[in-house]
Amino acid sequence: MTGSPTLEDVARAAGVSRATVSRVINGIRNVDPVIQETVREALASTGYVPNQAARSLVTRRSGAIALVVSGAGGDSEEHPFPSKVFADPFFGRVADGIVGFLRPLGIHPILMFAETAEARGQVLTYLRQGNADGAVLVSTHADDPLPGLVVEAGRPAVLFARPFEPIPISYVDVAHRTGAKLAADHLIARGRTRVATISGPLDVPAGQDRLAGFRDAMATHGHPYIPAAEGNFTRDSGEAAMERLLAEDPGLDGVFAANDLMAQGALQALRHHGRRVPDDVAVVGFDDSSAALACRPALTTVRHPVEDMAAEMGRLLLAHVEEPGRRVTSIIFEPTLVVRDSS
Repeated sequence: MTGSPTLEDVARAAGVSRATVSRVINGIRNVDPVIQETVREALASTGYVPNQAARSLVTRRSGAIALVVSGAGGDSEEHPFPSKVFADPFFGRVADGIVGFLRPLGIHPILMFAETAEARGQVLTYLRQGNADGAVLVSTHADDPLPGLVVEAGRPAVLFARPFEPIPISYVDVAHRTGAKLAADHLIARGRTRVATISGPLDVPAGQDRLAGFRDAMATHGHPYIPAAEGNFTRDSGEAAMERLLAEDPGLDGVFAANDLMAQGALQALRHHGRRVPDDVAVVGFDDSSAALACRPALTTVRHPVEDMAAEMGRLLLAHVEEPGRRVTSIIFEPTLVVRDSS
């Protein structure tokens, strides 16, 4: 191939028509997902880059998508909100999934933070002015008003995880209760009888669902009372929660932490108390993030398919952009258990 690749070059590489390539590039619906993936691979292999200016004139769209990380009151001088976001492996996985899906289509997400009322206003203005065709929202607090404000503004948006309050917005989530049940079943299969859990923050649906799912599953195994200590999805909070649980029951032999970072903190506390993992205490986390592999021993965890979910957010958002007024929907992914050395 010489010169800049063309639509015809992409079509030949994908084995489809030029019109099909054009539909995929423009995010038009009713293209088979397998064909979409084939076209995206051909776009990447040929290096074709859509002429964004020409596309904008035709479609009256910016060709940009906003990736908004939002949290109510999440900023401080000592710990700025963006630095906390970048330190959490979860957000890196979301960005990886979004970028991996959009980049072959010539679409690049614009990262925005909305941790204050002023920042939320800037995001809303940006969207209302058409600088981005829509937004994928990652909200970190139950009382975050941004998802509702975006809905009121009438801008296309998709939310990562079920909203705390019912609002008409499409979202992608994982079956948290099912994942927690996988952890409970695994601990029981390992012969653990004195089990506790470190929950996530109970003001967010994920924290509530993982705790309820774990307790329900343990009850079916004949364990009606499961001690719990609340954390906030950070390593330090997991360590502190593990200390509280050990104070309540020094002889516990199994722990389910509602994310990998808290499990990492729990392992630190167990080492401090001379408890061997998994010999004395089996530990299971949730997410299958980079923190799970950084743990010593390597962490058994419930896989949260974040990258796949983020890519699905991109697909769903482009569908809403293409079809204004499209009915909102929810897509729920199934978790799996990844067994490693901690249990």
